[in-house]
Amino acid sequence: MRMLRTILALMVLLCLPLSSIKAQKQVRLTIAFYNLENLFDTIDGENNDEDFLPDGKNQWTPDKYKQKLHNMAYAISQIGSKRGPDILGICEIENRGVLEDLLKEPELQDAGYEIVHFDSPDKRGIDCALFYRSRYYQFTDARPHPVILKEEEHIKTRDVLEVNGRLLGEPISFLVGHWPSRVGGEQVSLKRRLYAAEVMRSVTDSLLAADANNKVILMGDFNDDPTSPSVIKGLRSKSSPEDLSPSDLFNPMAALYASGKGTLAYRDVWSLFDNLIVTPNLIGGDVHRLHLLQDKHTGEYGHIFNADFLTQKTGHFKGYPFRTFSSGRFQGGYSDHYPVYLYLTKTIE
Repeated sequence: MRMLRTILALMVLLCLPLSSIKAQKQVRLTIAFYNLENLFDTIDGENNDEDFLPDGKNQWTPDKYKQKLHNMAYAISQIGSKRGPDILGICEIENRGVLEDLLKEPELQDAGYEIVHFDSPDKRGIDCALFYRSRYYQFTDARPHPVILKEEEHIKTRDVLEVNGRLLGEPISFLVGHWPSRVGGEQVSLKRRLYAAEVMRSVTDSLLAADANNKVILMGDFNDDPTSPSVIKGLRSKSSPEDLSPSDLFNPMAALYASGKGTLAYRDVWSLFDNLIVTPNLIGGDVHRLHLLQDKHTGEYGHIFNADFLTQKTGHFKGYPFRTFSSGRFQGGYSDHYPVYLYLTKTIE
């Protein structure tokens, strides 16, 4: 009897017109962040860029600038997939001009990226930005949010960049930050990063209050690890996707850090300053809605792109990220940070 029912069901299915059988496709998008480590042009600007001029400390010539552009373009093109990331947050770039030059490189000129960028008040003029592919992300608006360091207003740091739009038809916002450095010591400078975290958290809360269905991804070089107070308390982020309240955030990079992985190294100690953090509505749920993709083998949600070509091969810093300068000497590398990325997936008809 069971066999007969199975045969009848198959016969009914075969008799249906093809137009009534909807094909389903799983789409996977790469969301990434990369600190480009001092992507400066060779033009003397109003910012403190004297080290990155042809006659400056780094003897930053057009040839070196061109090599830097090529290196960064190639690295970006390899992050996460053969087509590179679909959304890419960026920091340590001097201005919009260097971003436009970057997208003219052969590796990126046909990538279909659009730019979101605002000049920041940082004294060196380094900014945050976002690349996005308009075929997937329908940009609506963007704005910078200043980070005021209370009682140290004379110190100007990078804004938090807010970018809003719809990704595959769903509302999603990206916040890109480059928090204050650890100059003066980790604990002494911690309060500055807490101020940056509070701004990023406040913007997140406002976005969710306006639309609970909005998804938010926070990214950046936080100059702090996933376990630091600025990330745990300032952003109210958790290291596990289990039992999250609507007001919590999930940090996919925390598990990587706990396993000893990092994105930059100093004195043989690895740190993971480059974070990607998401709202709970990006975890699990309906497969027909955007959600984080979990690696079937490792169980991880976040990834570090520590490719061999991005890694120093010889010398005292062997095994570290292969950077542009080492001990003041140009070595033609990439960045002192590895990029980080995650995948969003959705089944569409």
